[in-house]
Amino acid sequence: MTAPFDGERFRALAASLPLGAPCVVSALTDSTNDDALAAARDGAPHGALFVTDEQRKGRGRRGNTWHAPPGEALLFSVVLRPEILAERAACLSLVAGLAVRAAVAAALAAASVAKTARVKWPNDVVVARKKVAGILVESQMRGERLGAAVVGVGLNVGRLELPDDVAARATSLATLGASVVREELLTLVLAELAGRLAALERSETPLGALVTELSTHDALAGERVTVGGVTGTATGIDALGNLKVLDALGVVHRVTSGHVTWDE
Repeated sequence: MTAPFDGERFRALAASLPLGAPCVVSALTDSTNDDALAAARDGAPHGALFVTDEQRKGRGRRGNTWHAPPGEALLFSVVLRPEILAERAACLSLVAGLAVRAAVAAALAAASVAKTARVKWPNDVVVARKKVAGILVESQMRGERLGAAVVGVGLNVGRLELPDDVAARATSLATLGASVVREELLTLVLAELAGRLAALERSETPLGALVTELSTHDALAGERVTVGGVTGTATGIDALGNLKVLDALGVVHRVTSGHVTWDE
């Protein structure tokens, strides 16, 4: 186990950021997303942050669980209250994914690790097809507007002892050769997220200015995939956040949700 997350150090590092305050740090909790959702219902402000060293009931999309040894992952959830329509809430996973990807890429570059971090639609960050981070967004609506959203992130930082079947699909920054300080890494993720969130709010289309960045870092582009009963070649992500898949008949399917697998 690494040293416990240092809330005071993080608060000093993130003092100028629009996200990250108030910050609640715990050694153990059931789920940071549950903590943040409860706080959002009680009126927690935009940027409220919940960080833990260990989760009992960490979860990902589709009810999947998220396991990490104490102190070996960056586990946090942040309350967001962006000025966007409810229909744009689905884009937040990709926006958060780009932010996490940028932070992971910076960590790899600082350690001179010649590997590329990419976003795997809809909510993962991968390196060489192995998952290094997962994102879960849960929303609270207010009519046609988004009342609040909670963005939860699990990012593998320390060296993980994984079963062979999991090791084939997951990795960590330490395993890749990058040693990071979690407080600094979280500060960078939140800074990256704040900038992209502002772009999402300004854009007339849901992902607008971020489409080019998504295209550049899309882990699935040009790959043969299966998702939602559709098999074909992934051809990118549209401005609504849908995955485009070209099937054998030349039909482009726009997939709104689902688990993607690579077809070898």
